[in-house]
Amino acid sequence: MNLDGKVALVTGGGSGIGFGIARVLASRGASLVLAQRRLDRVETAAAALEPTPVLPVEVDIRQPDSVERMMQKAMARFGRIDILVNNASVTGFPAIAGVLDSSPEQTDDIVDINLKGTFYCSQAVARRMIAAETPGSIVHISSVGAYASQELASLYCATKAAQVALARSMALELAPHRIRVNCVAPGDIPTEASARITHNTTGPAHYHRVTPLPCVGTPQDIGNAVAYLASDEAAFVTGATLIVDGGFLAY
Repeated sequence: MNLDGKVALVTGGGSGIGFGIARVLASRGASLVLAQRRLDRVETAAAALEPTPVLPVEVDIRQPDSVERMMQKAMARFGRIDILVNNASVTGFPAIAGVLDSSPEQTDDIVDINLKGTFYCSQAVARRMIAAETPGSIVHISSVGAYASQELASLYCATKAAQVALARSMALELAPHRIRVNCVAPGDIPTEASARITHNTTGPAHYHRVTPLPCVGTPQDIGNAVAYLASDEAAFVTGATLIVDGGFLAY
C-alpha cells in the first residue's frame, strides 16, 4: 500500500484516531495536511511526524468558509489533494446526548460536525479533484454505532449511520470522475476521548462493548484500514464500509 507522491488531508488529525491515521499514511509515503480546530494540536502532530512534509491548518468544519480557507492553504502548499479522511467528529463524552436531555446547542454541534462537516469537506475536495481531472479517495470515519444501538447516544449513532449513507450516495455520483468514497467503522479504540467516558461516573456501563478478539484495537488499526482504502490496491472498492471492531458486530 504505497502512497508515495500522494497528498492526504486528515481532519481531526492532531490527536486520537486521526493522529493514528496520519502516522500510518506518513509511513506509506504520503504528504499530509492535518486540520483541526485547535492549531496547537496539529502543530505538535506535525513536529512528531518529521521529516514527512506536513501542513498544520486550523479549521472549523462546521463553517464552509473555514473549509474553503483550509483548502486554499492546502492547495498553495501542495497543489493537490489525493486523499481526504473525514475523521473530525464529536465523539466520546461530548457525544453523550440523551433523547430527553440533549439541548438544541448540543444537537446542532453533533449534527453540524459529524454530518455537515463531513459533507462540506468532501464537497470542497471533490470539486478540486474534478477540476484537476485526477482520481481520488475519500474516506469517512464512521463507527459501529452506525449499526448497533447505543444508549444515550442516539444523535451520535444517527450521524454515523448518515456518514455511511452519504458515502454510498457520493460513491455513485463521483464514480464517473474516478473518485472513490468509502467508510471505516471503528469499534472500541482507546483514545483520550473514550477515556473520558470510561471514567465518567454517571453510567460508564452503557459504553462497554464486548470484543471477541482477545486484544485492544489501536488508532494504527484504523490507519491501516484507511491506507488500504486510499491505495491503488482498493482501486475497485467504492461505496463500501470496512468494519474494524475486533468482531463486536459479529455477535
